[in-house]
Amino acid sequence: MIAWMQKHNKYLVVTIWVATIAFIGAGFVGWGTYQYGTKASTIARVGDIEISKEKFNFTYGNLYKEYANAMKGRFDEEKARKMGLTKIVYSQLVMQSLLLNLAKEFGVVVSDEELAEYISSIPAFQDKGVFNKKIYLTYLDNQAIKAKDFELIVKDDLIVAKMLKMLNRKAEPYELKVVESALSLMDKIRYEVIRSGDVDITMDEGELRKYWEKNKSSYMTKRSCELSLLWTPTDSIDLKDGEAKEYYEKNSYNYLDKNGKMMKFEDVKKRVEYDLRIKKGKKQALLDYIAFKKGKKTPSESKVLTIGDKALPASMWDEIAKSKVGAVLKPKVIDGKYVSAKVLSVEEPRPMAFEEARSMVEKELVAKKRISEMDKKASKLLEDTSKLTKSSDYLKVDKMEVLKPLSKEETSEFLQKLFTSNKKQGIIAVSGSRVVYKIVDQKRDDSWKIRSAEIVESVNNIKKREFEQEILKDLSRRYPAQSYVKGL
Repeated sequence: MIAWMQKHNKYLVVTIWVATIAFIGAGFVGWGTYQYGTKASTIARVGDIEISKEKFNFTYGNLYKEYANAMKGRFDEEKARKMGLTKIVYSQLVMQSLLLNLAKEFGVVVSDEELAEYISSIPAFQDKGVFNKKIYLTYLDNQAIKAKDFELIVKDDLIVAKMLKMLNRKAEPYELKVVESALSLMDKIRYEVIRSGDVDITMDEGELRKYWEKNKSSYMTKRSCELSLLWTPTDSIDLKDGEAKEYYEKNSYNYLDKNGKMMKFEDVKKRVEYDLRIKKGKKQALLDYIAFKKGKKTPSESKVLTIGDKALPASMWDEIAKSKVGAVLKPKVIDGKYVSAKVLSVEEPRPMAFEEARSMVEKELVAKKRISEMDKKASKLLEDTSKLTKSSDYLKVDKMEVLKPLSKEETSEFLQKLFTSNKKQGIIAVSGSRVVYKIVDQKRDDSWKIRSAEIVESVNNIKKREFEQEILKDLSRRYPAQSYVKGL
């Protein structure tokens, strides 16, 4: 999931959201400790627009909760830190602020009446379809946010949404014609697929040692440390009758389904009990930590771990990196338990001996030689395309015929590269393989015409995305961002 999120960060321009539409009801999550500049209530300034601490916290909490819901509770502060969630939120708010500057320049506003109408229309604030002020105020209390701050956040979102709608440009006839031409083009090819297993690789010990000598600075041991660990479990903490239900009722906005609606207690009972035990176990974990630090409590175990090992949370590794030998770190939560750690020793990275690095050297050298041999074989085939043994039917960019022995995914990758190439014949790299091809015939297919509405929508979306990206590039130059917080 984290990989997916990181991969799609570049599309944040397209998906600037109206926060309360997507995330209404998400719980507040602390986002760390930072040193503030002279404006303690302000995170940053972009042109004439200030980003408030309240807005940052609220946005972070909402986005954190959305990811937690998507990952069914398997998202925590360590994962958020690893993916750089604070920086993602900051980037989103900077982008929104750039657009708010433009809206201010153009005179785009949202009236108090429009704001009130929108907030009262949010289902989470309604009782039987009618806005309920008590539910609204309870929500604000659970989010630890004042009504005026929340309403300013919503108003900013609505202003951006209104302005983007005004800027939306539809596809021009010539743009549709270009796309239609690409979709109607059909290629018939002869081809050959060269897999990594189609080439034989041989090497001797001398080659391996020579390669290691040349690249030995690339083969280093990882920085490691010896730690004493003290575990404080929470699974044995007794919960009184009704205690979990009471905790749920006070924190119900933290338990939402994928649509942002509060889940029933019965459906999230185990999660609630887990969260409650973590909360109740914190006091004992701190007492254990103090006793451990004073030498009055023996550790549960000692381990030698490489820095960053997933056995410990990332935040603890951050602290270890800054700590001296003998330091005892405060407890962190991992897998439903608290763990305190004492740094016993640290071993810095050192160059590996050939024997230590041999398996890595062999793997890397084999991969390099295999690619080189595949390229040679492909180039030789391209010199005489009469030796291409496989043929295809007429191929289209939007209608895929699986080209054996390629998989469906590999075929899709090949076709994307084929239809963006202007070469009649060539070599295309596909997932570690090489495809040698020659186009033997082309023709046009007019069946795309029955999908004209779909094509118009696709072109409109592409144009919208590119237009918004170019606007933000220009606005970034006109309205520089200044952060008042270290680490953003």
